[in-house]
Amino acid sequence: MVVERAGTRLARVGQLWRRYWVPGEPGRPTSQVELRWIYRAWLLAFVGKVVGSSWDVAWHFKWLRDDLAPPHLLNSAGTGLVIALVVFHSYTGYGVDKTALRWMQCGIGLFLLAVPLDLLNHQIYGLDITSWSPTHAVLYLGTAVMLVGTIRGWWLYAAPGRLRDGVLLALWVFFFENILFPNQHQEYGVVSLALFQDGRTSAEPILLDFARAQGNSPVEFMLPVPAWVHPAWLICAGLLTLVIARKVIALRWTATMVTAGYLLYRFLTLGVLWAGDFPTSAVPVLALAGAVAIDLAITYRLPALLAGLAVSAATYGAAWIQDVAWLLPPWSWWSGIGVSLAFALLWLGVDRLESSGWLRHWKRPIEPGNNRVSADPAGGTFPQDMTYPGQGAGGLTSGRSAI
Repeated sequence: MVVERAGTRLARVGQLWRRYWVPGEPGRPTSQVELRWIYRAWLLAFVGKVVGSSWDVAWHFKWLRDDLAPPHLLNSAGTGLVIALVVFHSYTGYGVDKTALRWMQCGIGLFLLAVPLDLLNHQIYGLDITSWSPTHAVLYLGTAVMLVGTIRGWWLYAAPGRLRDGVLLALWVFFFENILFPNQHQEYGVVSLALFQDGRTSAEPILLDFARAQGNSPVEFMLPVPAWVHPAWLICAGLLTLVIARKVIALRWTATMVTAGYLLYRFLTLGVLWAGDFPTSAVPVLALAGAVAIDLAITYRLPALLAGLAVSAATYGAAWIQDVAWLLPPWSWWSGIGVSLAFALLWLGVDRLESSGWLRHWKRPIEPGNNRVSADPAGGTFPQDMTYPGQGAGGLTSGRSAI
């Protein structure tokens, strides 16, 4: 019986292989069922990468670095699935247009370039625990680029409806997490340093001995960057991501929902790590205030400069509350003026790009031999020759999604 079942499954895999492993150009007609399976695999890949990287930060605050540590293996499994998906899209053309595919290819290329460079960096300079190293930055950049391609592919070809919106929000949560990831060094470091100073360190003796051998003080080892870095990165990179997400998805509470999803994940991770006796972190709950302020500012059409200043003020105010009520990483309060002005100018830049037609262009598929697009009821676009469930040759039969 077991042999028969295995044979049936192998036959099914062979059937699927022959059906889908066929060369094609980007923009190839893809049914909604096929599209959902493809992008479920993308979500699974990013889950592996995100969970592995989150575990990796806690691991580095407990043990010496190890290339084959479990967090690295879990992250590598997610990366392996990403590679398989990019190869699939590149060969078959399913589920992507030319631009989305290029973003995916460039993203995984950057990530794979950064891996040997990071290994070499560790061989030369040792532990390199900080999330802010140049080779780590290329890893984050590669992940961000591949996520842009994934977001675009799903946006273009998923039929309008709640499923499309839900997956888009999930992909933006992954993007937001990737952008804020470097700040986790300070968020874990402030907790670990407090425990160390209290005589209840979460680090193993082998890690502490290594840090001492490198001549680092506990503060230098656990909090290696200036206090202005955390607020500047959270606002000028993290909250700017939410501004763009809100403009792309255009749901009323986009920024708030993305941030709430991210914070939920961080608290779940905190609980699992605590249960596993790993170091925990100070979760940036204050980001939720900035997210709500972004949604309100865009809803009520505040000018970019005023909106940027208002959102920054709300975020710094929430940081003060978190510092009083719970725990906050090193936070330079004098940086508020410069960070607020920088964020306002960045927001103004996004608005200028939007008014120049950037967002409209981003929503149009670019495919060999198929540049004709039709209006999407939800604000996006889709190729005229693509058939969705419930759509005949003349177009959608109703305004509702068939998913």
